[in-house]
Amino acid sequence: MRGIKTLAVRMERHQKNATALADWLEEQTKVKRVLYPGSDSYPQHDLAKTQMKGFGGILSFELDDDVQEAERFVESLNVFALAESLGGVESLIEIPSLMTHSSVPFQDRKYIPDTLIRVSVGIEHIEDMKKDFE
Repeated sequence: MRGIKTLAVRMERHQKNATALADWLEEQTKVKRVLYPGSDSYPQHDLAKTQMKGFGGILSFELDDDVQEAERFVESLNVFALAESLGGVESLIEIPSLMTHSSVPFQDRKYIPDTLIRVSVGIEHIEDMKKDFE
């Protein structure tokens, strides 16, 4: 039973941090858009509310820049580890166009912008994450 309580606390923190980070990212001038089902700006937010009890800890955002700047950004981070496999209690980040989908021809991945960044938000302190992103 103790393990289940620990997992529930971690998942709660995972989601709380993702929500806070998504809200913060939406205010940043270098961010073109944020994709997180828990955000009011998410295209299918109303549908997500009917299907989910919570919105999880995975989010994506698109930089208002080019792919080289997106790569420089993720490589400069300290709290977020660059990884292709997302999930766990630590914060992880990736650029699908350069990593998981790099072998997919551009015309087949036209809905995955080059500057899209995918994040698995961990349970670290949210202010540390924001500072890292700044």
